[in-house]
Amino acid sequence: MESQNIVYIGRKPLMAYTMAVMTSLRSQGDEVVLKARGRAISTAVDVAEVVRNQFIEGLQVKEISIGTELLEGMDGSSRNVSTILILLSK
Repeated sequence: MESQNIVYIGRKPLMAYTMAVMTSLRSQGDEVVLKARGRAISTAVDVAEVVRNQFIEGLQVKEISIGTELLEGMDGSSRNVSTILILLSK
């Protein structure tokens, strides 16, 4: 996977990310990666399912990777945050 299309999932509405995924697939290639951390993981899964089931026929989930990142807070403490990477492909 060289030049990837990456959509970072955060706090925006679901349809904002859905449109970003569809735009990326139409203009920049046949694959797009959704990346999310923490509470945004459920939004990433929702985006993948909405795009697959309602907008782009034949889109497949090629790979799902989960993991943990160690983040440092403002007070110097560290905590573990879950991450997900979803690769969608035409």
